[in-house]
Amino acid sequence: MHTVVVGTTGVTASDVLAVARGGARVELSDEALAALAAAREIVEALAAKPDPVYGVSTGFGALATRHISPELRAQLQRNIVRSHAAGMGPRVEREVVRALMFLRLKTVCSGRTGVRPSVARTMADILNAGITPVVHEFGSLGCSGDLAPLSHCALTLMGEGDAEGPDGVVRPAGELLAEHGITPVELREKEGLALLNGTDGMLGMLVMALADLEMLYKSADITAALSLEALLGTDRVLAPELHAIRPHPGQAASAANMLAVLKGSELTGHHQDDAPRVQDAYSVRCAPQVAGAGRDTMAHARLVADRELASAVDNPVVLPDGRVESNGNFHGAPVAYVLDFLAIAAADLGSITERRTDRLLDKNRSHGLPPFLADDPGVDSGLMIAQYTQAALVSEMKRLAVPASADSIPSSAMQEDHVSMGWSAARKLRTAVDNLTRIVAIELYAATRAVELRAGLTPAPASRAAIGAARAAGVAGPGPDRFLAPDLAAADAFVRGGRLVAAVEPVTGPLA
Repeated sequence: MHTVVVGTTGVTASDVLAVARGGARVELSDEALAALAAAREIVEALAAKPDPVYGVSTGFGALATRHISPELRAQLQRNIVRSHAAGMGPRVEREVVRALMFLRLKTVCSGRTGVRPSVARTMADILNAGITPVVHEFGSLGCSGDLAPLSHCALTLMGEGDAEGPDGVVRPAGELLAEHGITPVELREKEGLALLNGTDGMLGMLVMALADLEMLYKSADITAALSLEALLGTDRVLAPELHAIRPHPGQAASAANMLAVLKGSELTGHHQDDAPRVQDAYSVRCAPQVAGAGRDTMAHARLVADRELASAVDNPVVLPDGRVESNGNFHGAPVAYVLDFLAIAAADLGSITERRTDRLLDKNRSHGLPPFLADDPGVDSGLMIAQYTQAALVSEMKRLAVPASADSIPSSAMQEDHVSMGWSAARKLRTAVDNLTRIVAIELYAATRAVELRAGLTPAPASRAAIGAARAAGVAGPGPDRFLAPDLAAADAFVRGGRLVAAVEPVTGPLA
């Protein structure tokens, strides 16, 4: 099994994916353990002094003015976890919770939080045992960190609340820890607060969304090329010299991908044959510009994610010179913004994708294809309602594109009077990515059928590879009407699993 070693300088996106999705084992470096011990000495020295220090010997949030006596400090740390574990609604996905726990461990291992090494080791033990705390959909405002989600994780660390075992069964966390020989943590000064105060949930979801979108944007370039072929469009608009004079990197990459897929096609270049047209419609001609803008948005989001992955997000923090200082680094605005940007870009990609599908089905705009790609139009409805489904998904995508980060709602008696709503931005982006996958799958389904209906003209080798792999995966081709939902589900699984890209790349080479 792959092992991820956590040090003091952060982790990579591939580390997050390995732990969250791949079940990788987590180990702590000697450097991290030393840094944890050194920071803990500083916290314990401050705890022994009479002067109040936020998070060490005071209450929290709007209650930070109360100095807490030494005999109550362990109770204080337990209480913050219990009281903040106030989530409601459906459970969030196992991969999200694993990413959440791993990224909190990443910050703890930075040596900036004052947490004992034994606490970090227990966090790693829980991940390695496959124990997943029950975390609920609602409870984070994306400021002071993802408080409620992280609190539910910290509750499991204490042996309280519910968690899912490696067998997928939800049981009391204490039972699961005991079965795996893990001793629950008894929190001390600063530790409860340190386990709750980070942007880890929204960051984990950002990292996973970027991985999914990278594959989806390649898939969308492939389906756009298939639609261009099926519509007898021109590939001259994809020429590198045209994109060089508007030098957006994402645009050039998408155009190059489409050109690679179309290489050797007999279907392109017929736009001036029987029904001459000077230019293809925007949904075809401008495909690289729209997909490319989304790619450039992803590049910016990766930059933000990489910075966060290298960050230690907590309040207060232990600085290298020994000071313990309050700060506002837990505010989720940087992550929230890019989560919303990605949802906007995904909605636009879904929109242009649906417009190409609709064009394939309309006999007045499809340049000779049968209405709705039906076998016997009138008797058969073909893919008419597949486009309805795609349109419904696009409409939902537009609603999901409304920014969460433009909203704020005051909390904690106006102490936390401006919040990021980054967790909400991340949750809706996950839905948007799911929907975009379905939208691209429907274009694949329609475009491959349309290409096959162009009798007498040979599609590009890459297109033939895509069609062959799709048919082998149960994505059926032209024919009389049949129960359509299973075909669309097969197309969705084909795209979602990355098999469309995998089918094409042996012909085209690696897509950008």
